[in-house]
Amino acid sequence: MKLNILRKESLSRYMSADQKFVKSMSAIDLMTLGIGAVIGTGIFILPGTVAANDAGPGVILSFLMAAVVCALAAMCYAEFSSALPVAGSAYSYGNIIFGEIIGWVLGWALVLEYMLAVSSVSTGWAAYFNSLIGSFGIQVPKALSGPFDPAHGTYINIVAVIIVLLIVLMLSHGMQSSLRINNIAVAIKLLIILLFIGIGLFFIKPTNYHPFMPFKLSGVFRGATTVFFAFLGFDAVSSSAAEVKNPKKNMPLGIIGTLLVATVLYMGVSAVLVGMVKYTKLDVANPVAFALKYVNQGWLADLLSIGALIGMFTMMVTMIYSSSRLVYSLGRDGLLPKFLSQLNEEKGSTPEAALWVVGIIIAVMGGMVSLDNLTSLVNIGTLLAFTFVSFGIIPLRHRHDIGNQGGFQVPLYPVLPILSGLACLWMMFQLSKLTYIGAGIWFLIGLVIYFAYGYRHSKMNVKN
Repeated sequence: MKLNILRKESLSRYMSADQKFVKSMSAIDLMTLGIGAVIGTGIFILPGTVAANDAGPGVILSFLMAAVVCALAAMCYAEFSSALPVAGSAYSYGNIIFGEIIGWVLGWALVLEYMLAVSSVSTGWAAYFNSLIGSFGIQVPKALSGPFDPAHGTYINIVAVIIVLLIVLMLSHGMQSSLRINNIAVAIKLLIILLFIGIGLFFIKPTNYHPFMPFKLSGVFRGATTVFFAFLGFDAVSSSAAEVKNPKKNMPLGIIGTLLVATVLYMGVSAVLVGMVKYTKLDVANPVAFALKYVNQGWLADLLSIGALIGMFTMMVTMIYSSSRLVYSLGRDGLLPKFLSQLNEEKGSTPEAALWVVGIIIAVMGGMVSLDNLTSLVNIGTLLAFTFVSFGIIPLRHRHDIGNQGGFQVPLYPVLPILSGLACLWMMFQLSKLTYIGAGIWFLIGLVIYFAYGYRHSKMNVKN
């Protein structure tokens, strides 16, 4: 049998396979999913530490620069999700535009990104939660408070496991009820952030903004490469395309709207923070809480810990949801076992099998494994997907069988897609050698699975 790893999937088969999904999501739902993923605890930490170590008050410009680079990729995602409104995000786009092996590599990269991101955030959520209940004199037994490490007396991080499984249980009841809970959580989180900005404005001292760029322009650029990763997560919105009402209009609004809101909030928090406290004092674990205590607003600092818990919760909701749709797509195409593509129509056509498989793996990783050295792999998976989606706009425009009439198109074509792809490649070169070694091992495992199972069981193999 002749090996054809670059065979391409048809949009019509995907549209047919995904039509069982209930189209219930609006642009606002998409934005709350996106904001839920992008705005996490980083908003309370990064502006301060980057100001202290890299950019000074120029951290405001660092966030703006990072947002511009992300905006290029966001526009490319918006065009793809408008032209190809199917589940699976960059995996499905790669399958249709570049061929199956590229689609598989992108899918495998995103599986790693989503699952690692949620696992690491679940341990952070557990730490915040344990700290919160500790103030009421309640302690989780040491054996149940950390990853499997008998030498240090810990066997499982039970809180991390429970929060992941609770989110999976919530999502398994369908998107309508899950979206309501997520939308409320995002609204509370935004209220806490806006409260900080509103109250912080009264404590700004203009002298704290001088010098504005103490580390010169190079420091602002250095800060931009650090905060760039704070914007990641908007791409998860594109995995919901099969469940969106009027995707041609709502997908671009959801993706680009997410990035706009995130940019305004990050820059707002940065501007207020470095105005309240001299940037040299902000190299602390939780700079926003420190600044509030510095100006005797400790009550709001306590409220921030609740905001952080909610922020991590909404991020996990979006990423678990997105990873389940990605795994569903891999099962739909036969690259992973078929049962993963089964939809429970009694619960709003939820891919329940994919959701629980994803949830159990994430819960085990968050509860049992120390992830300290693995979280940087999240960035390489995202940037790889960004790169292919950016350059993929060019072959997408040349595909006459894919119509995007009335849908979003990246302006200044082909300049902006090429600039976006080059910017993502440049960001990839900033990652450490250790990250590349870890990614290489992961991709090697992925290729073994593809050639041992996926290629033979692919729906395209049956078709061919």
